[in-house]
Amino acid sequence: MPQLKEGDSAPAIALDTDSGNSFTLSSLKGKNIVLYFYPKADTPGCTKESCEFRDTSKKFAKANTVIVGVSPDPTKAQAKFKEKFDLPFVLLADVEHKACEDYGVWKEKSMYGKTYMGVERTTFVIDPKGKIKKIFPKVKVEGHAEEVLAALD
Repeated sequence: MPQLKEGDSAPAIALDTDSGNSFTLSSLKGKNIVLYFYPKADTPGCTKESCEFRDTSKKFAKANTVIVGVSPDPTKAQAKFKEKFDLPFVLLADVEHKACEDYGVWKEKSMYGKTYMGVERTTFVIDPKGKIKKIFPKVKVEGHAEEVLAALD
């Protein structure tokens, strides 16, 4: 699994959106992109993180920045999550965790003594030329959206 570094080119992404449309990361060239990977739609931490991005989305838009969320959930789960919390940005269904693997966030995790593979909550800021400007590994949800916004300056 690749270990991406700041300054690397962002790996290509081609996935279905929450509405079932095709999405490619390259379609956002010329804009800043906040690409956040989260473990599971509609769980407490992921909901809080997504709602913080929702609540600051106008500030991101003013900074020529598009927010994109990615998790291994299927399209229908992403659509329900987006609708339930009125999320104003695209959520991608990475069911086969290809993007998660390409970005190095598909990792062995453990809970209650069991190990399993899952998403390590990570956010990437990608510049308008497609280079990774900043990586936030092992994100702590509280205040994260503001922290990401500050990194755009």
